[in-house]
Amino acid sequence: MKILKRFLKIVVALLICIVIFGWLYTRYAAPTYSGELDIKNIAQKVTVYFDENGVPHINAQSQKDAYVALGYVHAQDRLWQMELMRRIAAGRLSEIFGKDLVKVDQFFGGLGIEEAAEKTIRNLDKTSQAYQLTQAYLDGVNQFLDNGKTPVEFYMVGVKKEHYTLKDIYNVFGYMAFSFAVAHKTDPLLTEIKEKLGEEYVGELIGAYKKNVTINKTHYRPKIEATFSKTVSVIVDDLPVAPFIGSNSWVLGPEKTKNGKVIFANDPHIGFSQPSVWYQNHIKTPDYEIYGFNIALMPFPLLGHNRKYAYGLTMLANDDLNFYVEEENPENALEYTTVNGFERYEIRNKTIKIKEALDTTFQVKVSRHGPIMNGLITHIIDERPIAMNWIYTQLPNQLLDVSYGISHSTSIETFQSAVAKIHAPGLNVMYGDAKDNIAWFSSAQLYELRDSVSSKTYLDGASGKDEILAYLPFEENPKAVNPPWNYVYSANNQPDSVRGKLYPGYYQPQDRAKRIVKILAPKNDFTKTDVANMMSDVTSATVPEIIQNLLFHVELSELSVSGRKAYSVLEKWDGTYLKSSIGATLYNRFLYEFLKATYKDELGGSFELFINSQLQDQVLFNQIKNKYSVWWDNIDTDDNRESRQEIIQEAFENTIGFLQNQLGENIENWFWERVISVEHEHAIGKAGGVLRTLFNVGPFKTVGGNEVLNNQIFDLDSTGVYKVKAGPSTRRVIDFSDVENSWSIIPTGQSGNVFSDYYKDQAQKFLNGEFIKMKLNQQEIEQSKNVLILIPEK
Repeated sequence: MKILKRFLKIVVALLICIVIFGWLYTRYAAPTYSGELDIKNIAQKVTVYFDENGVPHINAQSQKDAYVALGYVHAQDRLWQMELMRRIAAGRLSEIFGKDLVKVDQFFGGLGIEEAAEKTIRNLDKTSQAYQLTQAYLDGVNQFLDNGKTPVEFYMVGVKKEHYTLKDIYNVFGYMAFSFAVAHKTDPLLTEIKEKLGEEYVGELIGAYKKNVTINKTHYRPKIEATFSKTVSVIVDDLPVAPFIGSNSWVLGPEKTKNGKVIFANDPHIGFSQPSVWYQNHIKTPDYEIYGFNIALMPFPLLGHNRKYAYGLTMLANDDLNFYVEEENPENALEYTTVNGFERYEIRNKTIKIKEALDTTFQVKVSRHGPIMNGLITHIIDERPIAMNWIYTQLPNQLLDVSYGISHSTSIETFQSAVAKIHAPGLNVMYGDAKDNIAWFSSAQLYELRDSVSSKTYLDGASGKDEILAYLPFEENPKAVNPPWNYVYSANNQPDSVRGKLYPGYYQPQDRAKRIVKILAPKNDFTKTDVANMMSDVTSATVPEIIQNLLFHVELSELSVSGRKAYSVLEKWDGTYLKSSIGATLYNRFLYEFLKATYKDELGGSFELFINSQLQDQVLFNQIKNKYSVWWDNIDTDDNRESRQEIIQEAFENTIGFLQNQLGENIENWFWERVISVEHEHAIGKAGGVLRTLFNVGPFKTVGGNEVLNNQIFDLDSTGVYKVKAGPSTRRVIDFSDVENSWSIIPTGQSGNVFSDYYKDQAQKFLNGEFIKMKLNQQEIEQSKNVLILIPEK
């Protein structure tokens, strides 16, 4: 008995020690938000005020000192995120995660991002302010790497620390650019449809982008010049870092607002992950000020504002990536055909280091059009060599100057000059200022092909006939500057005509654009609160009409009692995605069943590439209305040709049967909240169990759905469970009548350190549609409880 008691005492003592040690470790490993630190390479003391949301307000006497400080505090909150981001484009994820990510590393390693980065860096102006401040930022990051607390993830996966370089920053640019690209999924699919099913099938799909669109109209009417005072497909889905997807933005001119000043709104849509994508920070020096949102390892904010102007981004979705079929020399597989005869491929030898396994090597052939993607993109199954021609790697890269320029502009003219340098990814750049200017710029290197060729299927690499004929000057890109309708907006929708025709791309359907216009057009007294409420809007502008078109072809007399009741519910649903909505549950299952019944028989395994794609969204409305579509016939049935009515009837009946099995017989309990949820996954939390509980944020019930303003992006699949994978990565509202009280929110929290108080403190506010203040008032900032003073090391 005594032995047992002694044993229990020892066990209790050990448990107490473990708890105490664990608590002490969490305190030790948390970021340092107050006190004094010696820092190299700053000329004078820098004071960093961390507000109640963990946002650093950096006060320095020079921009160089400020950017050293930014690099340091950014790294202490987001070093793990920085490490993942720099490894993606370099093909170095297997080095820390093992063999499961070899395919991902081969894919990204073959794209040519690193080679393009090396070429760009060789040609940079080392004396420019952009270059100098970037080096200062990297210096701060590396000082934390050397002297700061190592994130727990580094220990868990065994990361060997390496200094960060300018090449890492360009690798992040490259990943961002590629995750905006859509053609790598869509072009191989459309080519397969064209070659296996015929022109009629692919023609119905490609022609859809010109129909049922809300067009972002071009207009240019400058106000009086105002100068400011100087002060990744399946591969991408498997990544441990969020891909970039879509976005909303609108900017209201003074004529549309109650207080007579510009109101700016932006919520970029990005894959949900933990930590969140954006790192908020506020820099103030005697000659400069910006409140910015930075991506990991980017010194200059892609979203930002100060008292003089505000800017933000959405995805343009232009087609900046084409595939060319090369023709190899039958006598020499290292040569390919051009109009001038055979040329040799450039050969790139790549090595992938794999955790707990031997290194693996692979070889990439590169033609004049780009790398041969056979074997790198898993869904390119073709004996012909397919080269990927990507504007990002083909043309000079000025994205460092772009990000510096937009965050250091002194007028709308200097801002426009900066965005004119964007080549890829294509972006809608949104702008508003305190001098009553508003603007939307479609910023990308647009180009022309011959009229009879489509950039959405494979091009002929050998003949020379399918080459780019011309690159368009930025002045011809669609834009609107101070338009007479007094607002600008973007929802990744079709931009206005270029050289007399709609420019092709992978634009989102008109749903969000139509809803924005419907809300903005009739009202002329918007407040900051009105705009903030718009961001949480969950009503679809198009779904009610889609439902009516579908239900028109459902024969009520053939339905069961439950089916007729479901029909009635869906018929009355107004397209609002609330937690209590039954219509949302019905519609999304009906949509899946409809798409499966219409397309899966022809597409087979490629149906997974089609469903949930931009192409699927774009063709839906036209497909329902096209009575004579070739897609209606189920090719798996021999005796008859199915009609539109038969396909839709079958889809509806299958919907009712599925939901009864999933949610029970009582339709009144088929609430949307029972099937939709959101969880912000950490790369390590994906392992599940205790790690999921520790590192992930959520899961939560939520509102919203695909292509409403509160865009909660999920995949339709056979499960009938909708796990939100992407949505607003931040929401910002800047009112120039009260700029010091502008608002923002991010999905989880400011810090990526699991032991920080700011790891997930914004999560519930985000779900509730609430905001936090983006502080600019110096007196208010100086009341912060946490103050970190960086002192020049002697």
